[in-house]
This record gives sequence, C-alpha cells and structure tokens, in this order.
Amino acid sequence: MKSLVSVLFSHPNRILEDYSNLLDSIDFEKFIDKKNETLLKVNISWDKYYPGCSTAPWQLEGVIKKLKDTGFSEIISAHNGTVVVDPEEGRKKNKHDLVENKYKIPYIVLDSGETKWIKFTPKSKLLVLDKIFPDGIYIPEIFMGKNIIHLPTVKTHVFTGMTGAMKNAFGGLLNRNRHWTHSSIHETLVDLLIIQKEIHTGILAVMDGTFAGEGPGPRATRIHSKNIILASSDQVAIDSVSAKLMGFDPLKIPKIRLAHELGLGIGDPRQIEFKGENVSKINWNFSRKENTFASWGQKLIYWGPLKPFEKLLLRSKISPWAFWASNIYHNFYWFRFIGNQRVKKAMKTGWGQLFMKYK
Repeated sequence: MKSLVSVLFSHPNRILEDYSNLLDSIDFEKFIDKKNETLLKVNISWDKYYPGCSTAPWQLEGVIKKLKDTGFSEIISAHNGTVVVDPEEGRKKNKHDLVENKYKIPYIVLDSGETKWIKFTPKSKLLVLDKIFPDGIYIPEIFMGKNIIHLPTVKTHVFTGMTGAMKNAFGGLLNRNRHWTHSSIHETLVDLLIIQKEIHTGILAVMDGTFAGEGPGPRATRIHSKNIILASSDQVAIDSVSAKLMGFDPLKIPKIRLAHELGLGIGDPRQIEFKGENVSKINWNFSRKENTFASWGQKLIYWGPLKPFEKLLLRSKISPWAFWASNIYHNFYWFRFIGNQRVKKAMKTGWGQLFMKYK
C-alpha cells in the first residue's frame, strides 16, 4: 500500500493560494472531519524569529484560511514551550499571534497551568515511554477526540538527524520533562505516533520548506530558500520525503525505519505516491551531523561518557544548570554573533520580505 505526499513549489506572491491547492491535492477532508474540533499544532523551536526554525506565519495562515473557507468552525491553535523556550514570546516573535487574531482563532499554551493533563494508558504496546515514565504517561486532555494538523518545517536536528511531523508531536503530547526521553528519542517519537493514532479523530501534516534549515538544528542552522511546501495524512511518509529532499536515506533514520517496520506509516520512498511535483530525484546535500557546543555537551550526557550521571545532571534539583547553559549559549552568544547576521541576509529574500509584511 502506498501513501500520498503532495509537494508544490511556491512563491511569496501566491503562498496562500498554494497552501489551498496543496490541501485540495490530498483531498484533506477525507482525513479530518469538520464536525470535530481541529487543533493546529504549531512548532516553536525558538522564542526568537529565526527563518525555517519554527512554523512560518504564512504556513499557519494558509492552513487556517483553507479550513475557514471550507467550513471548519472549531479551530484551536496549540502552542508549547520548553525548558528553554517561552511560548508566549515565541508566538509573538514568529507573528503567529497576528494570524490568530486576524482569523479570530483561540490559542492554548499546553505547558501552562490552564491546560489539564490526564493519565493515558495506550492500548498498544509501547517501545520506551512506559519505562521512562513508570508512574504513568500524561497527555493534554484537550487532545482527546480531536483532529490534529501538524505544522513543522523542513530542517535538520542535532538529536534526530532531521525533524518533521513525527517530532512535532513531541512538543504537544509530552510535558516539560520531555527531555528525559532524549536518550531514546527515536523510539519515543514512534511511541507518540502510536498514541496519536489512538486519541485523534484525524491527522494531517502540512510542512513548510520555503525556508529550510541545514546543520545543527533546530536553531543554529544555515538558512536556505527552497520554496517548497508539503502535505500528507501520513507523518512517516512526509518525514521520509523531507529527509530525502535534504539528501538523507530515510530508512537510515531510526524513527522513520522503526515506524515503517511497525506499519505506522510508509517510510520507504519507493512506496510513496507523489501529487504535484515529483521531487524523488532532488538532493539538497544538507549536512546533519554537525553540533553546537551545547548539543555536543548534551550528547556526552545522553550517549557518551557522562551517561551514568544523566539522572543527576538532567533530572534532579541541579538540572536547571543545563537550561541556563543552553540559553546563554544560543541567546547571548550564538544568535548575537552568528545567527543575527544570517537572519539579516534571509530578510533580503522574497520570503524575508513577506515576513516583514506581517504587521
């Protein structure tokens, strides 16, 4: 059985129209029912604006506008923070708030005290989550019985090689102790896909590659204008296509291979049907094995000689040292001396100019 992934090349002058055509091309209403509430899982990987790092405002707007035009009335924008990302600040810096206000879409912050988390016991066997959280797995109650549309971007990642639709669930379904799972991150993402299939009434992924990130992502990437957008009801398949675009063998990325082998989606590019552009021959030759100083240190803890001290360093009262170190490195050093110059260059492109028009 094949999975369908739709891919379009776009332009800043027609991006909203292209998102509409993208969703039509996969016949999206077959996968999400307008009678049910629909959650838009926004990706915020940094509370600064860094092109390609987080959900683009035109990506969010394109999906909202299409849903509204098609008669969807119950739409909620779902944001999450992390131990190093402020969701309210990220929502504003990435201009998600302007889009949500324009279309009168309510939003929730999943990590706030306003969101109720409930204990959930999956019917299916999990790989690791029940062992990492032996006292129980807790998920946001608001996710139960609703459609979800994931809004990731095309970029590399220091822990998973590449991020995407499967990784986008990581910020939504797990609370702020989600970093406990990093040493088993690929298995965790497969477990989250199992949970999603049990709790959601419909699932879509709409991915933006107008800006794409290469290198030690999700934050410290080199920014490329790739002018591409993708959609699928199969998170594994869309991640596979994204990985192949960047120049990686999808089945050598453990999360994709494991999900494919377990029948949770299609990870083999030969079994994927394309709509729109057939991009099976494209290879951007992205690098995905680079590290920042911060990620190098984390890998020493997760998979290196500091592994015996992981619980002490990252799951005890002294763990805030790691969050402070990450913030100091990324926000006060890397962005100031490296990232800011990359952003200025990206703002001179057509997509950068489009971002500036959101006021």
